[in-house]
Amino acid sequence: MIEAFDPVRRRVMARPRLLAAALGAVGACAFVPLGLWPLGLAAIAGFIVLLRRAQSRAEAAQIGWLFGWAHLTLANNWIATAFTYQSDMPAFLGWLAVPLVCAYLAIYPALAALAAHRLVGKSGTLAFGFLLAAAWIVTEWLRSWVFTGYPWPPLGLMLLGGFDAPGIARALPWLGTYALSGLVIVIATALVALAEGRRWAVLAASGAVLAALMHWPANRGPEGTVPFVLIQPLIPQVEINDASKFEEHFSRIARLTMPGNDARRLVLWPESGVPDYLRDGYPQRYYFQMTVAADPAFARRRIGAVIGPASLLLTGAVDLEIGEREGQLRAVGAYNAITPIDGEGNLGRRYAKAHLVPYGEYLALRWLLEPLGASRLVAGSIDFIPGPGPQTLDLGPFGRAGMQICYEIVFSGEVVDRANRPDYIFNPSNDGWFGAWGPPQHLAQARMRAIEEGLPVLRSTTTGISAVIDADGVVRQHIGRQREGRIDGYIPPAKPPTLFARLGNALPLGWAIVLAALSLVAMRRRGG
Repeated sequence: MIEAFDPVRRRVMARPRLLAAALGAVGACAFVPLGLWPLGLAAIAGFIVLLRRAQSRAEAAQIGWLFGWAHLTLANNWIATAFTYQSDMPAFLGWLAVPLVCAYLAIYPALAALAAHRLVGKSGTLAFGFLLAAAWIVTEWLRSWVFTGYPWPPLGLMLLGGFDAPGIARALPWLGTYALSGLVIVIATALVALAEGRRWAVLAASGAVLAALMHWPANRGPEGTVPFVLIQPLIPQVEINDASKFEEHFSRIARLTMPGNDARRLVLWPESGVPDYLRDGYPQRYYFQMTVAADPAFARRRIGAVIGPASLLLTGAVDLEIGEREGQLRAVGAYNAITPIDGEGNLGRRYAKAHLVPYGEYLALRWLLEPLGASRLVAGSIDFIPGPGPQTLDLGPFGRAGMQICYEIVFSGEVVDRANRPDYIFNPSNDGWFGAWGPPQHLAQARMRAIEEGLPVLRSTTTGISAVIDADGVVRQHIGRQREGRIDGYIPPAKPPTLFARLGNALPLGWAIVLAALSLVAMRRRGG
């Protein structure tokens, strides 16, 4: 039966570059919202077979690049949707920008493929797969920080199970995200080796074990002691910068928040949750742009009245940096911030977003691109200023809060102040411009941070998906996309620091060294 397909297989394999791109696109279907992880593992297995048949270093690099380009382009298709929510550039540019950006991102899979071909060559399947896994860990880690970094999505994301089942991603505390990506390569390599040896019964049993691990539910942990209310106000992205809608938006978020505001609770609003400038000292014209009252003190007092006298609010807000330019005081920069506000309207110490979105919150190479008509995807002409990095805010009876705004949560190993470990992470976000694929992938990556750090994550978003994630990555409560809603409960407890929490990304890099050593052992067992 298998031999009957040999002519077809030979014709397909005669076009390795085209097949590499097809396998890359198929592999992206393993990520949510599709979640077809068996198809993803099969695509990685086919990619390994293609690489092992490459006749030259150039061909191996091309196969790696084409696989990575198609894989990352499909997985990041949601970026194109962002172009539909601004008016300065035509929306069709988004569908050009994504493949162009991914042409750069695909360099990293190409480097991993080249390293495996150059260092292992025609050695056995296991030796090749171990070295490819080691190289993939290193290159994916590089992709997370070179040129500010963009790690979305890591290959290991396909090993995350459903809301109540962390799947094979439950190994994150001992591996870290980038080593989990290496584990994807190792699993696919084992499947290739079993197929080459025609060990079909073992292959089928392995598939059954993988399926069981992916659907093995986690035990629900205890409830915490810090009461919270988390709001998803459903502010459509087309309205979010419309000043005529600001009072309507505030009324909506206030209506959702007020029930029970005589109790002590931590109130959580999303990024873009407050349109007003809340801090004093700006030129008056800036306040007039944002609110009818044009009074930051009034804005703070009414927020305090909404949350109640015993509560504390954490909300996304924008702060300005005022300086002198052309003899006039004006905004020279802005901060995408989380601002604490108590029931009397007093402001606490802010957290400013550190990982800003290139071309979203600042225009990279502004001197070159602005004359060509390029602009930011976020409204406004001034660039945002990066904050200092992960911080823990002591909120007294409401615990110690780590802060990560929007896509900051996707940067493995960079979400927690390791010298000042928090009790939980608050991740306000505006996912309204992320299309259909972006929000579920964003939530999935927040779950991975919870697992590897051993910390609960609370996500409040404008349009969904908002969620309460415990330290095992289980989604205890959530509000789906395009709905308004509210979640009441107690913040799940943290776990003791995990191995990853202690070592950070030194841990996955250590696993890369182990896999490279295993590749060397496998080569020597074959006699070279």
